[in-house]
Amino acid sequence: MKGATILETKKAYTSTKLYNDVDTLVKVFPFIEKETIGESVLGKPIIELSIGKGPKRVHMNGSFHANEWITSAIMMKWLEEYVRGLTTQDELFQLYTQTTLSFVPMVNPDGVDLVLNGLPENDEARAKALMINEGSLDFSQWKANICGIDLNNQYPANWEIEKERKIPKSPAPRDYPGDAPLTEPEAITMANLLKKGNFDRVLAFHTQGEEIYWGYMNKEPLEAEVIVKEFEKLSGYKAIQHIDSHAGFRDWFVNEWGRPGFTIELGNGVNPLPLTQFEEIYQKSKGIFFSGLYM
Repeated sequence: MKGATILETKKAYTSTKLYNDVDTLVKVFPFIEKETIGESVLGKPIIELSIGKGPKRVHMNGSFHANEWITSAIMMKWLEEYVRGLTTQDELFQLYTQTTLSFVPMVNPDGVDLVLNGLPENDEARAKALMINEGSLDFSQWKANICGIDLNNQYPANWEIEKERKIPKSPAPRDYPGDAPLTEPEAITMANLLKKGNFDRVLAFHTQGEEIYWGYMNKEPLEAEVIVKEFEKLSGYKAIQHIDSHAGFRDWFVNEWGRPGFTIELGNGVNPLPLTQFEEIYQKSKGIFFSGLYM
C-alpha cells in the first residue's frame, strides 16, 4: 500500500463522497478519531476528524460556502498524505505527538449537495431553495446553507455591522447573515466546537484569490504574523492583515480568544473553481496545511 493513493478526490465532492472517504480513511488508519459533532438543516452529519496526541491544538475547516466545495476535496487529500506519512516518516510522527488536529472538511453539506446535485428530495427545502434562487435550477453560485443563510456571516463579531450593510435583506444564495447571530445548526455546531476545543489556532479554507487573511480589529497576537509569513513563503499566497469584514468564523475566534486565526483563499478564478485547478491548488497550498501543524 506504500505510495498508493486510497482516495479519489479529483471529482465532484458531494457529502456522500466525503462520508465514504472518511469511512475509508478511518478503516485504514484507525488512529483517526471520527465524531459527528452536529447536523445540517437536512440532518446530514457534520464530521470532525481528530488526529494526534499533542498539547498544541489546531483546528481546520472547509466548505463553509457551498460553491467552494473543492476545499473539502483538497483538504481530504492533505489529510491522506499526512496520515500515510505518520506511518512511514519519523518527522511527521513528531507532529502527531506535538499536535492534535481537529479537522472538519465540510461545514455545509446541504449547500454543497445543492450546488453539485441540484434540489434536495425534501419538499419544503426544495420549494424554499427554488424560491430563493428565483426559480432557476442553476445553483452554481450558491454559497449559503439550504435556508439561504451565509454561514460565514453568522458569528457574533460585529455581526450588526454586516447585517446593516449586506444587500440581501432576506434569505439569498449568498451574503445574507440571518436574522440574528448563530441561528443555523451548522454555524452553531462550529461555535460549540470552538467553545469546547481550546484551540491554539484555526485555519478556515475558502476559495478564491490566493490570499491569507490573518488580522481582526488588532486582536490578533504577534505569533499570528510569524505563522502567516511561513504560510506565505511556502505557498506564494499573499498575506493580508486587515480587511473590512466582520461576523466570520475566524473573525469571532480572533476577537473572542485573541489567538491566531487564518482565512485562506485557495486558488484563483471564479467560484466554483474547476477541478482542472485541483493539482495546482493542492501543490501550492499543502505547505500551509503542514506548517499549520508544526509552527
